[in-house]
Amino acid sequence: MSTFGALNAAYRGLSAAQQAIDLAGQNIDNVGTDGYTRQRIEQSAMGPLAQTMGSAPVQQVGQGVSVDGIARLGDALLDASVRSTSSSAGYAAQRSTAYQDIEGTLQEPGANGISAQLQSFWSSWQDLANQPGDASAASTVIQNGKQLAAKLSSGYSALAGQWASTQSEAQGMVTSLNDAATQVASLNTTIRSTLAAGGNANELIDQRSKLTETIASLAGGSVRQQADGTVTVFLGGNALVTGGTARAVQLTGPQSMADTSSGAPSLVWADRPSVPVGLDGGTIAGDLSVLAPANASGTGGPIAEAAARYNAFATSLAQAVNAAHAQGKTPAGTTGLDFFSLDPSLPPAQGLGVVPTDASGIATGALSSGANDGSNADAISQLSTQTNSPDSRWTSFVSVLGSASQAAQQQATTAQSAATNAKTAQTSNASVSLDEENVNLLAGQHAYEAAARVLTALDQTLDTLINHMGTVGL
Repeated sequence: MSTFGALNAAYRGLSAAQQAIDLAGQNIDNVGTDGYTRQRIEQSAMGPLAQTMGSAPVQQVGQGVSVDGIARLGDALLDASVRSTSSSAGYAAQRSTAYQDIEGTLQEPGANGISAQLQSFWSSWQDLANQPGDASAASTVIQNGKQLAAKLSSGYSALAGQWASTQSEAQGMVTSLNDAATQVASLNTTIRSTLAAGGNANELIDQRSKLTETIASLAGGSVRQQADGTVTVFLGGNALVTGGTARAVQLTGPQSMADTSSGAPSLVWADRPSVPVGLDGGTIAGDLSVLAPANASGTGGPIAEAAARYNAFATSLAQAVNAAHAQGKTPAGTTGLDFFSLDPSLPPAQGLGVVPTDASGIATGALSSGANDGSNADAISQLSTQTNSPDSRWTSFVSVLGSASQAAQQQATTAQSAATNAKTAQTSNASVSLDEENVNLLAGQHAYEAAARVLTALDQTLDTLINHMGTVGL
């Protein structure tokens, strides 16, 4: 190698060391940056130039070092695991939250639940049986009946409100999904052009990776890396993002729980509304499962199923009490009266009302008894002890809901644990280690100093060669 060639090799070493120092500083600066993936310089030794003197080749050392690029130290398998587990965790979390919210509306067990209100209702009938025709006892029965009806109505209204809130939340998630897809498409375009020009797009790839994780947590799907540096994002086998193009999705279907008899909310492609988007997880899928209508097998959406149980309970309560009430007579001798009414224009849980306004409308006595008989009121008070009573129906509903809620919470805990483990593994591989970067920084510093020393030595050698060779007496 010529002396000037050695200068070039020393300069390459100096430049490579400078880039190593700069990159270590970049990593250290971003040690706390969410989504940042550590980077490393990729170097290779440059071979010697082929030279010959006469017929024999001249053995030379190489031409120094070549900086081939800056590698992003991510792991595609770990990234895919994070997306998959976050999708499952998002789905399970939405269902768990829905069940807990439904349990909250029941207020069971507790003084404000339907069970406690039923006990007060039956107890007031027993008191009236002991005091037939008493205005105060009759007023208590009527008041407890109204409170029971109001409790059912408020519980049903809470479910309708929860359904509307969940639908609104799902709509917001769809907007977020479309925004994320648009940003991924934009980054795809920028990354492709940057790489084609020989530039470094690692930070842009980090941004895109975070967005694809967001998409996975919202709607599941998969990501495929393309040769030009772009990624294709799939939902249910159909492309959501291809290169610089993103397809939009939209939420269709009923806007209130009362309209679920016509179908369930669903996610469809905006450019092809008749084609549903295949969801294999994510929070949107979780919300859509929660918003599903009730079905005959009781396996529909938990909110609509709970509302259906409210309606069934209200209907059975009205039928049981009215059947017993119609078998008695009022103190004035009137028979065949109903105690509860159901407004046909409303769901039973909201349309339940009390017919009597005072003691004259309550059938306390048996048909063959006198005016002061309370045997029919006593029979009504015992309805809670019968097989398939309103109380047992309500208890069964609360028990089934509690079991389903517990199972949903366990699934959410398990799914979240898996997501946390996957994220930890990804972070362990991709995050910056300050100890490691300090070592790299020192190594780069020493390499820089050594390359600078080589340049100094060569400079001194050339100075002697050019300015002092042939000078006598020096």
